[in-house]
Amino acid sequence: MLKILGKASSINVRKVLWTCAEIGLVSGRDYEREDWGSGFRATDTPEFLRLNPNGLVPVLIDGDFVLWESNSICRYLANAHGRDDLLPAEPKARAQVEHWMDWQATELNNAWRYVFMGLVRNSAAHADPALIAEHAANWNRHMAMLDAQLRRTGAFAAGSVFTLADIVLGLSVNRWLMTPCGKPPLPAVQAYCERLNARAGFMEFGNNGTP
Repeated sequence: MLKILGKASSINVRKVLWTCAEIGLVSGRDYEREDWGSGFRATDTPEFLRLNPNGLVPVLIDGDFVLWESNSICRYLANAHGRDDLLPAEPKARAQVEHWMDWQATELNNAWRYVFMGLVRNSAAHADPALIAEHAANWNRHMAMLDAQLRRTGAFAAGSVFTLADIVLGLSVNRWLMTPCGKPPLPAVQAYCERLNARAGFMEFGNNGTP
């Protein structure tokens, strides 16, 4: 049985749990999840650092195979279960999916970090109003890039069908919508969120009240 280490409220753990749901993997039958992270078992212990030297969740354990980095775990699960619909085998189609997954993990994540920590987590180290405004503008600029892509495809991030890119981006969209940072109207993003709401996995692990 697979084991997923990480608390269920973590946005990166929820990527993996939503991927499991799309594949049809059921908690307690196909995988076990253990609570690790803030408020639960500490991730800076030798025990955990042997699994992930970054000290971050999630970590996937599949027999004697250990994997960290949430987007890599999502890719592994899709490959391991032959889900070419979620991660295509054809090189160009696959590159489109991975292109948006990588953009989410680097550019988009870096855009929201200061604002989210200041306005949602109430971090004293992220409380400068001028910096919050500056970073919010940058976050909105990145979301406008996603809006433009969704207007081009008319459906999902990498094209006309749902893929792993939509799992990682869907959670980012939920975070943006739930953060009180002043947002421009982005109709394609709003319509995208409505399409995602038709998926049970998104309702359980994405649009579930947790930013």
